[in-house]
Amino acid sequence: MNTHAKPSKLVKGATGDWEIVVGMEIHAQVTSKSKLFSGASTDFGGDPNSHVSLVDAAMPGMLPVINEECIKQAVRTGLGLKAQINHRSTFDRKNYFYPDLPQGYQISQFKSPIVGEGEVIVDVTATEQITVGIERLHLEQDAGKSLHDQSATESYVDLNRSGVALMEIVSKPDIRSAEEARAYVTKLRTILRYLGTCDGNMEEGSLRADVNVSVRRPGAPLGTRCEIKNVNSIRFIGQAVDVEARRQIAIIEDGGTIAQETRLFDPGRGETRSMRSKEEAHDYRYFPDPDLLPLEFDQAFVDELASHLPELPDEKRARFIAQFGLPSYDAGVLVMEREAADYFETVAAGRDAKIAANWVINELFGRLNKEGATIATSPVSAGQLGTIVDLITSGTISGKIAKDLFEIVWAEGGDPRELVEARGMKQVTDTGAIEKAVDEIIAANPEKVAQAQAKPTMLGWFVGQVMKQTGGKANPQAVNDVLKQKLGI
Repeated sequence: MNTHAKPSKLVKGATGDWEIVVGMEIHAQVTSKSKLFSGASTDFGGDPNSHVSLVDAAMPGMLPVINEECIKQAVRTGLGLKAQINHRSTFDRKNYFYPDLPQGYQISQFKSPIVGEGEVIVDVTATEQITVGIERLHLEQDAGKSLHDQSATESYVDLNRSGVALMEIVSKPDIRSAEEARAYVTKLRTILRYLGTCDGNMEEGSLRADVNVSVRRPGAPLGTRCEIKNVNSIRFIGQAVDVEARRQIAIIEDGGTIAQETRLFDPGRGETRSMRSKEEAHDYRYFPDPDLLPLEFDQAFVDELASHLPELPDEKRARFIAQFGLPSYDAGVLVMEREAADYFETVAAGRDAKIAANWVINELFGRLNKEGATIATSPVSAGQLGTIVDLITSGTISGKIAKDLFEIVWAEGGDPRELVEARGMKQVTDTGAIEKAVDEIIAANPEKVAQAQAKPTMLGWFVGQVMKQTGGKANPQAVNDVLKQKLGI
């Protein structure tokens, strides 16, 4: 595992180098139609308290009934994390009082979680990979939501989220920088989305991170950690790690000590602030939930789920490298989103995969990012982009004209082949027309001809002139050949 940071990851303090140590608890909302122990809907939005059953509202005598789909989703996720699946797990009551927790306790898993140790392989940069260990994954209920801005004197409680199934995915303290923390959450979210076990939508709160940060001298024992609760964007996770580490380093260098506590990150002010002192497990008085039997299933149940798993990002990436001969980095970019990988495969089918990858990554992704669009809303279909690639490889259009064509298809739609015909965008490969242009330019520039014959690198100037004269439509290779012949180079 990732025990020591590289020297480049260390943070410079006033009294020397410090190492940041990060572990994460990710709360991922399970994709299922109903809640963990009730039949109420999990749809986002809904009027306040419109998705609440008697179980979620903790009416007396109401008993929880486990939702089998949530169990399957947790096992699928465990398999995707290459983790130990526990055939027997138990539910516990975690006792704490909060107005939006109607039962006065949360049903969670403490000693025996459904999923044990696993790992995630994370690409931090184009050349750096780390492995982050997974400690466990357990199922638990979400709480409701307190709203303090509806009234000057009262707080309102919306229980729509109360009882929604969450997977808490706990990492080992294997992360050594803000950049690694961001890359880890990005990769984990990609895996969950491929599996279809969580939609990963951080804006709607279906993926939230508790970030544990501590600092130490390189090679020293682990320092005291502070937990930053409910960070809800990947960018904020990176910022929270950096500002919290610097706060701790400053305190220790001033001779102070770090208090173990729970803090909140304020992105507006770029700081973390204390929320409450950290509770320990015994403060929650965990005990087995008497209303729920231990959860037991056999290996056949796990094997059946495993047999229907989709191809996961790491496997897909390895296949793209082997099948299409793509560089590792390009393959990694293409598999980040399942829809993007499918789109690329459609474009690449039976074509030059490297050209297809270039167009998908540079032109399409570049344009989607600029417009804030997604693959699902792309105005250029995989079929249209594939046709543009065909037109380039057959020499019908040049790479430069292809970019203009892409813009037209993006803005107006249409069949790229028909557009090329209708708008006269075909590349000129007719050597007669090219020779005519070359002759004119040679006749008009005798001094440049002499220079080019003395210094063949001047040829580029002539190529540029011919391209200009033919409106960029001449085939560059044909232009080169004709020029070399005419100039005797």
